[in-house]
Amino acid sequence: MIFGPLPLEAAEGKILGHNLAGPDGKRLLRKGRPLSKTDIENIRAATGRQTVYVALLEPDDLDENTAAQRIASAVMGANTRVIGPSAGRVNLQTTALGVVRVDIDRLNEINQFEGVTLATLANHTPVAPRKITATVKIIPFALPDKVVTAVETIARRHAPIVSVDSLSEKCVSVIFSGSPSIKDRLLKDFAPLFERIENLGSKIQQVDFIPLEDESGESALAEMLEQRIRENGDLIVLAGETAIMDRYDIAPRAVERAGGRVECVGVPVDPGNLLMLGYIGPVPVLGVPGCARSKKTNIVDWVLPRLLAGDRLARYDFIRLGHGGLLEDTRHRPMPRNTVI
Repeated sequence: MIFGPLPLEAAEGKILGHNLAGPDGKRLLRKGRPLSKTDIENIRAATGRQTVYVALLEPDDLDENTAAQRIASAVMGANTRVIGPSAGRVNLQTTALGVVRVDIDRLNEINQFEGVTLATLANHTPVAPRKITATVKIIPFALPDKVVTAVETIARRHAPIVSVDSLSEKCVSVIFSGSPSIKDRLLKDFAPLFERIENLGSKIQQVDFIPLEDESGESALAEMLEQRIRENGDLIVLAGETAIMDRYDIAPRAVERAGGRVECVGVPVDPGNLLMLGYIGPVPVLGVPGCARSKKTNIVDWVLPRLLAGDRLARYDFIRLGHGGLLEDTRHRPMPRNTVI
């Protein structure tokens, strides 16, 4: 594509490069339109211009809408649809409740091509139907066909670059623990946790309470975990009066006592440092910190969707969350970070 100034008399049929305003400040012509003879006469009469910046497509060029449409079609995967094109932009929209999956390495490859931009939601973001997950925007008014073809080749190398794994209904058990006197308060305080689970398309199968007054609580929790595993639930969530404070605290000990494995205790995300994740067979056991009481974004919002989507998470998955893991503080903490001295 050729872009630059031309005398008005030579600009007919070329693409207008910039918006033009008349003497009254109102828009006279919008950029991106092929200039007609009447357009040129109006420009000369209204502005007194002798030249105008225009774009001229070359034989091997694709117009911006065609280029955007082809690239969007190449990068899109399951449970997404194309919306557009318009002005060189095509959006990808979800067709189901689910979790966004992005191939970040190939996304970066595509964005190295000058004139091509592909922006997505963050990998593993939960999305409702009709949510825009990605947008393709072509910067110039046209791209060489060879550039679009190269992008398509990258996009089709393996699995789609942008897709959505749909979330089916899962059965979640919640086990609260703490002093017997605060049982009812825990149910109220952790209402946002229940809301998160339901908003992700799953249901609360069972809610239990284990009093933790002495060492017998550890045995009772292990027995409860074994019982919930026998009932074939999909996820067990542990919440309580006090978050898990140590690798050998009651909850991780109970997971191991029930025949499970602890993947991590403590993650580099705040709020949410005191999260625990373990597995008993294929069933994840998620120990949530106190920030799960809050509606503000915290570690639970990052982990819960992935577990409900069937991801098997390991310690390394949590280590990578440190970059960007400093989130807005919540009041549902005994010592918010701005009180630390």
